[in-house]
Parts: sequence; structure tokens; C-alpha cells
Amino acid sequence: MSEAKTTRTLTGRVVSDKMDKTVTVLVERRVTHPMYGKIVTRSKKYHAHDEKDECQEGDVVLIEECRPISRTKAWRVARLVEKARAA
Repeated sequence: MSEAKTTRTLTGRVVSDKMDKTVTVLVERRVTHPMYGKIVTRSKKYHAHDEKDECQEGDVVLIEECRPISRTKAWRVARLVEKARAA
């Protein structure tokens, strides 16, 4: 019997929605520095597929890993966690 595959998921903030059906998601993680022990913030940007083009800049989204969709896209927006506050 085959076990269900667990897809990797990340939570981050949308920093760009200028592309068609694509959003740039900034994922920040806090890690302890190996030598000094101080907690430092590491960040990375991912291009994620947004089929309905519903995400806007500032939204918090959950992204999941998927098959490569384009040269830079291998993640898709699973769900919108929090809408951006209107300024």
C-alpha cells in the first residue's frame, strides 16, 4: 500500500502581484546563529501560481509545493490566510 505524500507548505506575505497568475511570496524564518546563538531572520522569495489572480500585495498566504509550472514557479497558492489591511 502506498502512503499519502505530504506536500511541503510555507506561509508568507505577498510582496508582488504584478505578473499574470503569479505572485511573489516572501517567507521569513527565524533561526539560531550556529556560533553566536542569536536568533536571526532568514528570508527567501518564492514565485507561486495564483490561478484566479485573487491575491494582492500584503496578503498572507499558504503556499504548497507542486510540479514545475514554469522556469521559476514550483509552488502554488493553497489558500489565503489573511487579507491585507486597506491603507
